[in-house]
Amino acid sequence: MTDAAPAAETRAAAPARIAKEHLRAFVERIERLEEEKKTIADDVRDVYAEAKANGFDVTALRSIVKLRKQDADERKEHEAILATYMLALGMIQG
Repeated sequence: MTDAAPAAETRAAAPARIAKEHLRAFVERIERLEEEKKTIADDVRDVYAEAKANGFDVTALRSIVKLRKQDADERKEHEAILATYMLALGMIQG
């Protein structure tokens, strides 16, 4: 009878142990990805610094990278709205 109690306790604890291991695996994966993300962000910053050292305007480069992420229709819509606002503010001639 004493042997049955530990076996029942072990079976009951198994799901909790598995959930704990699963949770730990998720946390460790996230930590690894966060570290990789930091490394990549450092690399991107280095490339921008290199471009600046070679005479390129970093603000313009960032804008170009952002624009290239957009699809053509999204970019055209954004440019039309921007032109409308600039015209309304007298920043461009209509």
